[in-house]
Amino acid sequence: MLTLAIGNKAYSSWSLRPWILLTEMGIPFAEDFIPLDTPEFVTRVAAYGAGKTVPILKDGDVTVWESLAIIDYVAELNPDKAIWPRDQKARAYARAIAAEMHAGFTALRSACPMNIRKRFAARDRGPGVVKDVARIEHLWSEARRRFGAGGPFLFGAFSAADAMYAPVVTRLATYSVPVQAETRAYMDAVLNTASFRAWQTAAMAEPFIVAADEPDEEAVGPFPLP
Repeated sequence: MLTLAIGNKAYSSWSLRPWILLTEMGIPFAEDFIPLDTPEFVTRVAAYGAGKTVPILKDGDVTVWESLAIIDYVAELNPDKAIWPRDQKARAYARAIAAEMHAGFTALRSACPMNIRKRFAARDRGPGVVKDVARIEHLWSEARRRFGAGGPFLFGAFSAADAMYAPVVTRLATYSVPVQAETRAYMDAVLNTASFRAWQTAAMAEPFIVAADEPDEEAVGPFPLP
């Protein structure tokens, strides 16, 4: 069985990506939870002989780290599942926007760290965040317009692209970022999946607090599930 090492569900955006994909696709795996910002983190991650961060996927004598690489490996293991869209044009677009997520949107990621326990009031978070959100909304709108007729997700059915953008969905919700109606509908589809709700429920039960991922502002409520 696959083993997926992850960090705190409240904060670890990169861990969420392969976890929600494996769970939503019904692919069995064992979870190895390694709490962030603790003395054991470095030692336990080093034992995998891979990268220095989570997530890490272990499959026998194969070790894969980095969310996008993990997702690609899982897709190769499960050709019967449409982890990437079947249609070539849709698949090309999905890979491109997933790679853009992996490499970009640093302003949003910096100003709005993932925190799926709380909701914060809407406020100006800087021009970089505005630019990132505009680009994200454009990419999502194009995916839905061109390839999303078969369901509520970016390419109709849930896919690797939705897994890659799941933490973005949470950031927009946590920080009450104003979005268009079609963006909100897509966000609700992701937040309503059984896999995300299971992740968020576990996050609420975690006893750990990572100070670096707790914004210096007062929360106005719990995480806003639809």
